[in-house]
Amino acid sequence: MAKAIHSMLRVLDLERSVGFYERAFGLKVADRFDFDSFTLVYLRNADADFELELTLNKGRTEPYDLGDGYGHLAFAVDDLQAQHDRMAQAGAAPTPTRELSQGGRPLARFFFVQDPDGYKIEVLQRQGRYQ
Repeated sequence: MAKAIHSMLRVLDLERSVGFYERAFGLKVADRFDFDSFTLVYLRNADADFELELTLNKGRTEPYDLGDGYGHLAFAVDDLQAQHDRMAQAGAAPTPTRELSQGGRPLARFFFVQDPDGYKIEVLQRQGRYQ
């Protein structure tokens, strides 16, 4: 059986991105590997084995074209409103909180925020299938 272990994002400013993910989601550096032309940093927290890999390609100065293929990362939190308020106060500009239902049954409460490189992140209330 396969196990998902990480997702990778290319970033322009590694320390800015590490700081964002630490402040926003409590992710800490689990490993860092520095090579001649790139650096890999793996972030995780105690809630999951899954890691976020940030890749810095040295010498790159232009923002990456995210294109129309990238969707989003998703994080589940215990208190959606508190997370929204905290991100708004930090200047992260979260979207308004929305609710999604199917057949009259609540499915999800969520909002979106973008990291410093423009990657979209969905933040969901921990409930139902979103644990």
